Amino acid sequence: MTQLPIKKKYQIYLYGPVAERFEAVANRPGTNKSAILAAAITAWLDRKGANELDDRFSQRLKTYTQQLDRFERDQRILLETVALFIRLNLQRDSFLPDTDEATRARGIERFRAFIAEVGRRLAQEEPSFDPSLMGGMDD
Repeated sequence: MTQLPIKKKYQIYLYGPVAERFEAVANRPGTNKSAILAAAITAWLDRKGANELDDRFSQRLKTYTQQLDRFERDQRILLETVALFIRLNLQRDSFLPDTDEATRARGIERFRAFIAEVGRRLAQEEPSFDPSLMGGMDD
């Protein structure tokens, strides 16, 4: 003869709409309150109380995190390139004599042209360089 599992008695309190819904479900044929509560508690314990949103979206968030990491890496490469470019140009132009106004005016003109070109290229949706030229840096 098989033994039935030991049952423990618990007392719970349900308020308002939850109690009404529980009663409506429990009054259906073939169901009882103990079975409904046991199934609900078992389901919760099987999930170990985990946040359902974490379960549903963890893979998507992981993908977004990886994309943001690549974006951050690319931004660091870009910033370092621009910083090096500017530094080298400032070093090159730092040896101009103070009285050479024509050369300084030409430098200001070139800088304004450079900024205007950057603005035009940013307004375009296409990159101005081929990412394949980066030598395997793209993932």
